[in-house]
Amino acid sequence: MKIESPKDLFIRLLSEANSAEKQMTRSLPKMARAAHDEKLVEAFKEHLEETRAQVERIEQVVDSDDSIRLRRIKNYGMESLIDEAQELIDNSEKGPVRDAGLIGAAQKVEHLEIAAYGTLATLADQLGFTKAKQLLAETLQEEKSTDEKLTKLAKNDVNRKASS
Repeated sequence: MKIESPKDLFIRLLSEANSAEKQMTRSLPKMARAAHDEKLVEAFKEHLEETRAQVERIEQVVDSDDSIRLRRIKNYGMESLIDEAQELIDNSEKGPVRDAGLIGAAQKVEHLEIAAYGTLATLADQLGFTKAKQLLAETLQEEKSTDEKLTKLAKNDVNRKASS
C-alpha cells in the first residue's frame, strides 16, 4: 500500500493494529497456559477478553467513516514479539523465572500497542475522525492500564519469587 497522505498512513497503521490484535488473540491463551503464577494466568485471560473487545473497536472505527477501509497487512513487529515469547516458553521451565520473562514479553507487546494507538488517536484527531479518535483513545488507555498492572505484578510478586 502506497502512503501518500495522512489518511493513507492512518489506514496503514489501523490495519497493522488490527493484525496485531488478532495475533494476540491467538497468543494470549498460549501465554496463559505457559504461566505458573495464578495472578499472571488471570491477567493474561483478562487481557484476552480486552483484546477481543479491541478488535471489535477497530471494526467500529472502520464503521465510523465510509472512507476507512482496512487492508490485509501483517504486523511483523507483533509477529516478532510473539516469536520471542514462544522462544522463552520453549527454553524455560514453568515457574517463577518463566513468569518474569512472560511479563517482560507481554510488556514489550503493550509498549508496541501504546505507540500504535497513541499515533492513531492523534492522526484520527487531525483527520477529523472524531468517533475514531474516541474509540482509539479508549484502547490506548486500556493498553496503558495493562502495562501498569503487569509492572505491579512483576514488582510485587513474580520477580521476587523468581529471585529466590
